[in-house]
This record gives sequence, C-alpha cells and structure tokens, in this order.
Amino acid sequence: MDAHSTTLLFHNTMRITDGHLEEFRAAVRRAVDFTREHGPQLMVEVFLDEERMLAHSFQLYAGSESVLLHWKLSDPYIQGVMEHCRVRAFEVYGEPSQAVLDGLGPARADFPVSVHPRMAGFTRPLGTR
Repeated sequence: MDAHSTTLLFHNTMRITDGHLEEFRAAVRRAVDFTREHGPQLMVEVFLDEERMLAHSFQLYAGSESVLLHWKLSDPYIQGVMEHCRVRAFEVYGEPSQAVLDGLGPARADFPVSVHPRMAGFTRPLGTR
C-alpha cells in the first residue's frame, strides 16, 4: 500500500439559490478561510459557473480520518454555505471508510452520490516541476 492509496478527492456540485449569489460567495470564503487555518484538507478549490448558477468544490484528503475530522470541525461553516445552495451531485474518488460512507448515507436521498475506486496515480507537491 503506497501513501496515496488512502487519498480521497471529493467533487461537490452545488446549485446556488436564485438571489443568493453574493451570500453564497461570502459563506464559501468564510468556510475556505476557516479550513485553510484549521482543516485537515490537503487542497480545497471552489469554482463558479455564474451563468448556470453552479459551483464546484474539490477537496483532497489524506484519508477517511481527515474527512471525519473535517466534518466535525467545519459543520457550522458547511451549514452556512448550504443556506444558499443545494447539492446537485457529490462524487468521491478513492475508497472511503464505512464511517465516511455512512456519513454520506442520508445525503443519498436528496442527490446522487458516486464513489469511484482509485486505479492509479500520484500527487506531486506544487513547485517541484
């Protein structure tokens, strides 16, 4: 088992509520700022398709324990973002623990959750090439 075999990448597609774009932006900035200082994620990137009122959040974790810690620490910030959007789809790349799958379980009633097992890959630190 190599160091990356437990790596998880989350892709969350959110539909921003009409009339909530600025509030959504502010809530996302607060959440990302908090995560930068306190969260276990290796990477967080959020992209906006303003024309279609969609946002795409990508989060990279070292493993399932990092996901569980993130959920515990960041719940108020996650809820703040969710006041201004709804999840359209949630994709997990990698093989999460049963605890993470159980944590995603209730969400599956509201939107599709897909899990894609890792086949191969690596992570190169920024600035090394």
